[in-house]
Amino acid sequence: MALPQRIASSEPMPEPVLAARVRRCTFRRLGRVAVGGAIRFEVSCLYPDRRIPLPLGDLESSTPICQACAASGVFRPDED
Repeated sequence: MALPQRIASSEPMPEPVLAARVRRCTFRRLGRVAVGGAIRFEVSCLYPDRRIPLPLGDLESSTPICQACAASGVFRPDED
C-alpha cells in the first residue's frame, strides 16, 4: 500500500528556456542541479565517443555553443 507523501511545493517548475529554442541533439545531456533554493540545468556534450562528457555550463551559456555545432547527424532529423 502506498502512503501519501507531502509535496514540497505546489508551484509549477519554471521553464528552463523561454526565449531561446534549443535544438534536440542526440549527444546533449541535461542534469538538474539545486543551487541554494533555485534549480539550475547543467549541460554536457557526449560527442563524439559518448564516454567522457564535456561540460558546457548552464542552459543559457551552452545555447550558443549547441546552435553553432556543425557536426553532421547529431541533431534529430526533424530539427535539421
